[in-house]
Amino acid sequence: MSKDSQADNQNVGSQSVDEQSVDNQNPNKEVKKHSFEAEVAQLLHLVTHSLYSNADIFVRELVSNASDACDKLRFEATNDDSLYENDGELRIRIAVDEDAKTITFIDNGIGMNEADAIENLGTIAKSGTKAFLDKLSESQKQDGQLIGQFGVGFYSGFIVADKIAVESRKAGDPKDKGVRWVSDGSGSFTVETINKDTRGTSITLHLKEEYTDGEDNYLDRARIKRLVNKYSDHISLPIQMRKEVWQEDVVDEEENSDDSENSAAPSGEMVLTDEWETINKASALWTRSASEIDDEEYVDFYKNITYDFDEPLTWTHNRVEGRVQYTQLLYIPKKAPMDLYTREQQHGLKLYVKRVFIMDDAEQLLPMYLRFVKGVIDSADLPLNVSRELLQESRDVKSIREGNARRTLTMLASLANSEDSDKQDKFAQFYSEFGDVIKEGLGEDMGNQERIAKLLRYATSTNDKVETSFEDYKGRMQDGQKAIYYLTADNLAAAKNSPQLELFKKKGIEVILMTSRVDEWAMNFLTQFDGTPLQNIAKGAVDLGDLQDEEEKAEASKAEEAMKPVVDKLKTALGGRAKDVRVSNRLVDSPAILVTPEGELSPQMIQMLKQMGQEVPDTQPILEVNPDHPLIKKLDGNEQFNDLAQVIFDQALLADGGQLEDPAAYLKRVNELLMR
Repeated sequence: MSKDSQADNQNVGSQSVDEQSVDNQNPNKEVKKHSFEAEVAQLLHLVTHSLYSNADIFVRELVSNASDACDKLRFEATNDDSLYENDGELRIRIAVDEDAKTITFIDNGIGMNEADAIENLGTIAKSGTKAFLDKLSESQKQDGQLIGQFGVGFYSGFIVADKIAVESRKAGDPKDKGVRWVSDGSGSFTVETINKDTRGTSITLHLKEEYTDGEDNYLDRARIKRLVNKYSDHISLPIQMRKEVWQEDVVDEEENSDDSENSAAPSGEMVLTDEWETINKASALWTRSASEIDDEEYVDFYKNITYDFDEPLTWTHNRVEGRVQYTQLLYIPKKAPMDLYTREQQHGLKLYVKRVFIMDDAEQLLPMYLRFVKGVIDSADLPLNVSRELLQESRDVKSIREGNARRTLTMLASLANSEDSDKQDKFAQFYSEFGDVIKEGLGEDMGNQERIAKLLRYATSTNDKVETSFEDYKGRMQDGQKAIYYLTADNLAAAKNSPQLELFKKKGIEVILMTSRVDEWAMNFLTQFDGTPLQNIAKGAVDLGDLQDEEEKAEASKAEEAMKPVVDKLKTALGGRAKDVRVSNRLVDSPAILVTPEGELSPQMIQMLKQMGQEVPDTQPILEVNPDHPLIKKLDGNEQFNDLAQVIFDQALLADGGQLEDPAAYLKRVNELLMR
C-alpha cells in the first residue's frame, strides 16, 4: 500500500472505542469476504513469521499512519472546511483494554469508505513491493528495517496481533456509510457497512498471547507511552492516552485510631480516569529553535520520517529569511536506498505550508542529483492549495530548491574540509554511497558546478584510494604542468594497466583515474577546475608542453618522418576502421593504442549509450603506433602486413576496453600468424 493511500485511508479516527456510535448488533448487515492480493498474502506470511525481533515498530507505523490521515484531512479542509464536521481539533488516541487484550489506535482524520478499505487494505499499490519482498526473503530477521520503506506499515500490526479490526468513516460521508474491515492475516478479510457517528478510523489489534504478558507485554500502558516518546514525540498532533491516577484504599478510621506499630499502612492502585492526557510534545520539531533540540531528538525524527533504523550521517536545520521565507531540516542518510538509481521513482522532501502538511516526496524542492536527501520544508509563502503542477512553475519553489541545494552542498563541504577525523570518516562514507549521484550535478546544476567539483574524489595513478580531490591534485602538479590529466575506464585495474598511462608513468606525472560509469558523461560538462583545464589523456594528441624537452620533440618528429611509409600503408590496410593513423609520442611499452578524436564520443560513452537503448552515430578512433616497438618495426616489408595491421588494431581495441565486432576473425588471424 502506497504512502499516499495510507495517508488517505488507513489511519485511525479520534474517539475512544467506548465513545464510538457503531451499529454492531444488526444481523442483517451484509458481510463480504475478500481474498488478499497475492503479494499482500506473501507479505503477511513474512511479517508474521519473520519480523518478530523488533515488534515495537507497529506503534511507530500506526501512529505515523494516523498522523498522515489527520494531515490529509487538514489539507483537504483548506478547500472545504465542512469536512471537519464541527470537530476541528485533530488528535490521535491510543486505548488499551487489558480484559479484551486489545490495543486500539484512533484518529479523527480523513477516514475510509468501503471502496477505500477494499482497495487500500487488501492490496499494495507501491511499485517497489516486489523488491521489498525479495529483499525481505534474503534474510528472515530484518528487524523491521524495511517495513514502511515500501508503504506496508499498516501490516506491521500483524507482528503482534492475530486479528485486526478497522472501523472507519470518510470525512463528509453520511453516518451510515461507515465500514468495518476485519482480518486474521491468513489470506482473506471481511468488509461490512456500519453506522459510525464520527469520521476517522480506529485500528484494533487483538494481541497474540505472547504479547500480553512478561517482557513483550503491549498491554502495559507505561511501555506504550515510552514507545510513543521514542518514535513519535515529534508528531505535531496530540497523542493521547487515558490518564491514570493513584487511588488509595479506604481504611477504617477506628481500626487505625491509635499510633501502634501494627497500624495498617495506606495502600492503593493506579486507576484509569475518563480524562485523556497528551503523552507527546505535540509540536513540530522543525518549528523549534535548533538550540532547543538535542541530537537524539533530531535522530529520532529522522528515523520516523524515513523509516530508516540507521542514524543519519549528518543534518542541517535553518530558518531562511528573504524574499521567500521557509524552514529547512535536511538529512544525509548513511546508506543509499535500493531505488536510488531508479530515476522515475519518487524522491523528495516532505512539504508543509504554514505547518499544514501538503505532500510527501516533493521532488521539485531538490535537484535530481540530490535525490538522496531527506527532510522537511515548511514554507510561509506558498499557497495552502499548492499542487504538484504549481510547484513545477513557481518562482518561490525554484528559490527554495536552489537554497536547499546550496545548503546541502555547504553541509557536505563542511565534512569534506574538516580536520576532525570523525567528520572526515563521515564524508568518506557519504562519498562511497552517493559519490556517483553527486557527479550528475556537474551536468544538471551549472550554478553549483564549482561547489560540486570540490566535493569529488578519485583514485590516481599513484594512489588507489578514492580520496584525491582536484584541489589535492593541483597541489601536487609538476612545475610546468598546464593541465589536470585524467583517464576514464571501466574499473581501476583497467585504468592502471591502460597503455595511455605509459608516458605519464615514465615522466612521473600523476593522472586521475575515473572508474565510474557516470564519469565519462559528467566530464563532458567540466572543462576546468579553478582556472586549470582538465584533459582526458585518451582524447586527442598529447601535448605535455614544458614537461617535454626539445630533444624529445626532435626525436618524435624524426620518428614520424621515418614511419610515414608504414603509417600510410596502415591507413590503407585498415580502411574505414580507423579515422587516422599516426606515430605516437605517448607509448613506451605497447605497440599501439586507440585515441578518441577531440569532440567525439569515447568507447565507454558509446557503450553506455547503447546499453541505454540509444542510437549512437558511427565513429572511428585514431590508431597511434609506437615506432620503437619490435612489432611495429616488423611491419615494414612484411608479407602478412594486412593481417598484422588488423591484429594490432584489434589488440589496441581490447586494451581500450572495447569489444571486437568479429572475435572469430581475430582468432583466425592470430592463429595463422602463430603458425607461420
